[in-house]
Amino acid sequence: MPSTTSRRLIAVIVLVPVLAALALWAFAWPAARTAPRDLPLGVAGPPAATAQLAKQLEGHEGAFEIHRYADEAAARGAIEDRTVYGAVVVAPRGPELLTASAAGPAVAQFLQQAVARQGAAEAGQVKTVDMVAAPAGDPRGAALGAAVLPLALAGIVTGAVVTLLGLRGARAVVALLGASALVGVVAAGIAHSWLGVLTGEWWAEAAVLGLSALAVSGAVAGLAALIGTAGVGIAGAVVMFLGNPFSGAATAPEMLPEPAGAIGQWLPPGAGATLLRSVSYFDGAAATGPALTLTWWAALGLGAVLLGGSLRARKAGSVPTADRRELTTVG
Repeated sequence: MPSTTSRRLIAVIVLVPVLAALALWAFAWPAARTAPRDLPLGVAGPPAATAQLAKQLEGHEGAFEIHRYADEAAARGAIEDRTVYGAVVVAPRGPELLTASAAGPAVAQFLQQAVARQGAAEAGQVKTVDMVAAPAGDPRGAALGAAVLPLALAGIVTGAVVTLLGLRGARAVVALLGASALVGVVAAGIAHSWLGVLTGEWWAEAAVLGLSALAVSGAVAGLAALIGTAGVGIAGAVVMFLGNPFSGAATAPEMLPEPAGAIGQWLPPGAGATLLRSVSYFDGAAATGPALTLTWWAALGLGAVLLGGSLRARKAGSVPTADRRELTTVG
C-alpha cells in the first residue's frame, strides 16, 4: 500500500499537467478558432438591388445571419440597438458599409474585409462609416477585453476571503455587497475617469462593474457555504477556465467556436462585458439579457450564502450538549 506522502506526490504529478492542459484548451482553443458564426449583419436597400448581395453573403459558409432593411435609416437604427454589428447599404451614390467599432473593433475590421472579398463593391469601392466608434482611449478594444480577468479575479478573491474568514449569513452578504460596490467604484474610476476607455454614464458603469464582481463573488461564497471550501475552487475554476476565455470580450460571442460563445454569455464575465459595452457605448441598448444574467448569478449566490449559514446554524443547534450534572442539596 502506498503511503499518504506517495499518494499526494502522485496526485500532484498528475493534477498539474491536467490543469495545464485544461487551461491551454480553454484559452487557446477559442483564440485559434476565431471566425464569424451567424454574425448578425444587415443589408439595406431596394430588394432588387440587395438580392444578389444578400445571396453572396449568405453563401459564406454560415458566417453571417442576414437581416434585411428597407433603407439606410432602418439599418442605422438596428446597429444602434445592437441588433446587428453592421450593415451594407445599397444606394444610388454607391455601396456603403455601416459599422460600430465600439461593439468590437475586430468585428468591424472583419466586416470591411469580408464585404470586399465577397465582391459586394462591384459597382465601386465600399465607403465605410463607423457609426458608433470605439473611444479614442481604447480604439482596438484591448482595455475592455483585458478588464474581464481582473474583475473575475476580484470576485473570486472576495468570495474566498469571506469564506476563509468564517463570515456567514447576513454578515457574509453585507461583506460581499460592500466589497463589490467598492470594486465597481474603483474600476469605474480607473477605466472611465483615468484611462478614458469607457464613455457612458459614470454611475451606470460603476453599477455594471460592481454587479459583475458580485455575480462572481456571490457564486464563490455561495457554493462554499453549501459544500465547504471546495466550493471556492470549483466556482473559481468555472469562472477562470470557462467564463474568462469564453466571454468574447476581445472580439464578439459570435466570433468564438460553438458552443463557447453561448456558454460565455451565461457566465458572469461574458454577460458583464456585453452589458458594459451596451451601457458605455450604446445608451443601454440590448442590456436586458446580460443584466438579468448577472442579477440571477448574484441573487442565487447570495441566497446560497444565507441558506448555507442557516443550515450550519441549525446543525450546530441540534448537536446535543454534554449532560449537566445537577447539584443536589445534602442534608
